[in-house]
Amino acid sequence: MMGLPLGFASPLILTAFLALPLLWFLLRVVPPKPREVVFPPTRLLLEIDPKEETAARTPWWLTALRLLLAAIIILAAAGPIWNPPAATSASDGPTVMIIDQGWAAASTWETRIAAAAGLVDEAEAQGRGVAIVPTGDVPKDATLLLPAQARDRLRSLTPVPYTPARREALALAGRHLAAEPQAGLVFISDGVDLKTDAALATDLAALKPARPPLVIAGGVATPLALAAPDNAAGALTVKVLRPDEGAARGGRVEARDLKGLSLGEAPFAFAPGARETEASFTLPVEIRNEVARLEIVGERSAGAVQLLDKRWRRRAVGVVSGTSTDTGQPLLAPTYYLARALGPFADVRLADSRAPSEAITRFIEQRVPVIVLTDVGTIPPATRQRLARYVEEGGVLVRFAGPRLANAQDDLLPVRLRRGGRVLGGSLSWETPQPLGSLTSDGPFRDLPLPGDIMVNRQVLAEPDGALGDHTWATLRDGTPLVTGAQRGKGMVVLFHVTADTSWSNLPLSGTFVEMLRRVIALADTAAIAEDAPAGTAAARGPEVAIPPSRLLDGFGAFQPAGPRARPLPAGFAGRASAEHPPGFYGPPDGLVAVNALLPDDRPLPLDLGPLGASVEPLRIGAPRDLRGPLLLGIMGLLLLDALAVLLLAGGLARFGGRRARTAALLAAAGLGAALLALAPHPAGAQSPPPPAATPAPRAAAPSPAANEFAVKATAQTRLAYVTTGDAEADQISRAGLGGLTTFLGQRTALQAGEPMAVDLARDELSFFPLLYWPILANTPAPPPAVLARVDAFMKQGGTVIFDTRDALETVPGGNGPLTPAALRLREILSGLDIPELAPVPREHVLTKAFYLLRDFPGRFTGATTWVEALPTAREGEDRPARAGDGVSPVIITGNDLAGAWAVSPAGEPLLPLTPGEPRQRELAFRTGVNIAMYVLTGNYKADQVHVPALLERLGQ
Repeated sequence: MMGLPLGFASPLILTAFLALPLLWFLLRVVPPKPREVVFPPTRLLLEIDPKEETAARTPWWLTALRLLLAAIIILAAAGPIWNPPAATSASDGPTVMIIDQGWAAASTWETRIAAAAGLVDEAEAQGRGVAIVPTGDVPKDATLLLPAQARDRLRSLTPVPYTPARREALALAGRHLAAEPQAGLVFISDGVDLKTDAALATDLAALKPARPPLVIAGGVATPLALAAPDNAAGALTVKVLRPDEGAARGGRVEARDLKGLSLGEAPFAFAPGARETEASFTLPVEIRNEVARLEIVGERSAGAVQLLDKRWRRRAVGVVSGTSTDTGQPLLAPTYYLARALGPFADVRLADSRAPSEAITRFIEQRVPVIVLTDVGTIPPATRQRLARYVEEGGVLVRFAGPRLANAQDDLLPVRLRRGGRVLGGSLSWETPQPLGSLTSDGPFRDLPLPGDIMVNRQVLAEPDGALGDHTWATLRDGTPLVTGAQRGKGMVVLFHVTADTSWSNLPLSGTFVEMLRRVIALADTAAIAEDAPAGTAAARGPEVAIPPSRLLDGFGAFQPAGPRARPLPAGFAGRASAEHPPGFYGPPDGLVAVNALLPDDRPLPLDLGPLGASVEPLRIGAPRDLRGPLLLGIMGLLLLDALAVLLLAGGLARFGGRRARTAALLAAAGLGAALLALAPHPAGAQSPPPPAATPAPRAAAPSPAANEFAVKATAQTRLAYVTTGDAEADQISRAGLGGLTTFLGQRTALQAGEPMAVDLARDELSFFPLLYWPILANTPAPPPAVLARVDAFMKQGGTVIFDTRDALETVPGGNGPLTPAALRLREILSGLDIPELAPVPREHVLTKAFYLLRDFPGRFTGATTWVEALPTAREGEDRPARAGDGVSPVIITGNDLAGAWAVSPAGEPLLPLTPGEPRQRELAFRTGVNIAMYVLTGNYKADQVHVPALLERLGQ
């Protein structure tokens, strides 16, 4: 539901608009304009016209002005409010608030919490308690909270990365409503249904609150989601979904690898009324196989992320045939059926005309993960040894039977075979062709439907022994194996006891053949998961194998460590993410299994609330704003214009000096109007107004030529600066670090800064620079008070100083240990500065989103806490408290040695190693520098929501 975010405190007053037509007729006339006559009494009596004068007509523009004035007076009396809060209506009981907490609410989570906070404010004003029931982490009991406790509870809520349990939440709310008959019900819904809440409207109506429930839904952009990725032959595609049939909409999907590096972007566009579209990545298959994460750019939601494990890779399969009919009769060749069965999900590489042993060797050298041998009997010893080593190292060898294999014996088979083949239904056979009998419950085919039209005319038989049952994956009706497999080291050997063409069975003509090959090819990535299990045992691939969680997604789609609530994943898990199995990666690094918030067949739909008789209101973006003040200013201005118009029409200004008086009056009116406009409230801009000019100081002596040169160099271009410490090595690292950051800024942002400059705190002017990097050394003396006063003035005038103690490796985790020498020296320096209260960087701080989205701020080290100015507490009615300095903290303290991570040589090579040296640590350190630079240069624009509608409108153009 999208409506105009305008409400009225007294809407009945708007009925006065019905009287405006009557005002039109009343305002059309004015008294006649008086005439000036000389007063001689006798002459006056003689010249009096005895005829009765009629009133003159009011000019149309004056009538329109007065009608506009009346309309504005009516609007002001009605109490207009922009973005009015949702009203729960009067009630004597508490408010039971159900909040959707699933992934669909994540992208607009702040707006939803703000709406809930507005309802808590209303409950506080009416002296009522609040019970909060989230649908994600449903509590065991809904405790009635005081308004202050309810606000704390709202701040602690975060979206969950799975489908919410609405029925459990409704059941809990129902118990509370039964205990509190006078309670009201509010449902803040995300408006999305995954076909799991078909009876939600009925369940909600059955709660029977004291009054019709209030449903808050819509009013914001609908969430987008990803599902059904497909690594096809030509491209990697993914479905982009939305629940409603809205207007045309577009965006981008980004592909990333396991390290988080971007591999490409693909656009998507919704047609008007369409609920799904597609994004396609036309990348080389080698790059597509490295994709581990697909995400919608700008959509902060676990549903907007699709994780891909090795099962989604388009694997290369080398096919080697032992027959010689591939060229002459391709429709009779086994490679023909294999190529078409493997084509939808694998990159098939057919061997050329060279000998099978040479083709096998070439595929091994190319590191092809799966090699398929069709009716290849005798393999040379040297090639067999290389092939055995290939399997031991993790390769998958798939063999198909045939006349050559039936008369050969080697050890690259899962079971021992009888020499010769078994013929069914021939003239010398006593048996009829056999259909497919069963699929073993511990094999990879266990969940395939059992077809009834597959018939086998011939097969190779396995020697019966005690381990034959453990290696059998599919059998015929008479119990003889059709497919067997065994693990060898990290790899797998699989045998189809029939040919890959139709000469021995019609299996290659069925869809079951395609699904069987798909499961077998997937073994190239999953065979090593149970590496420690006995080779060839059912336990190595059985459903009882548990895979522990590795990295999981939160509700916003960001990776986080596995928490205590996440349980190990059963092997073969193919369900939707849940509270026990959140979306993310499970298993070891070389065998990750991906779990997603949406299944390939999931399609989000609008939530059908049915005929509840409920009041439905949209979510409001922004805080409520009373419009009566601006309207009253407008009324004053219109009254002034009306008075001036009457004086002009009546000729009143002529009595006070003619043309000059009229001109003076008009100028006065214009000045008064400009003053009223200046006093009217208006939206804040992206940047705060500049601070007032300081009191002029006494004239100082002329600056020296060196100071002039320094000033010209510093002001000719934006530059970063570092404080010289007297230690040549530290100063060199600072210069190289800021130089590397400046280069990175030029490559990634629109800022083209100049070379960094060294600053002597006692001599150089500091106001030329937005940012100072100050490495703290334990062996350097603290600056004198005069120098600290200069630094203090620099920070108060809007500058920011980064204090880097570079002692992360020496500090005790948690900050409970003794202070390091550098930290003691920093404390001594800060004791001479007037710094604000400091706090660790909160998650919602602008510094975490100034350019990149960051959770922490690493440098050369990663263990230190980053401190900034503590955010002020918001007063009642404030969305974001005002702060000096454009919201920029004047102090940033870290111990991670930022400059050490940024420092690069003139050739662009890093100068210092990292600790612990994670793959993305240096990249994240540079991103930390970019965020700090953008934060210092642009201020709080990332936190200012005033411009969002205008920016969205501009982007839409």
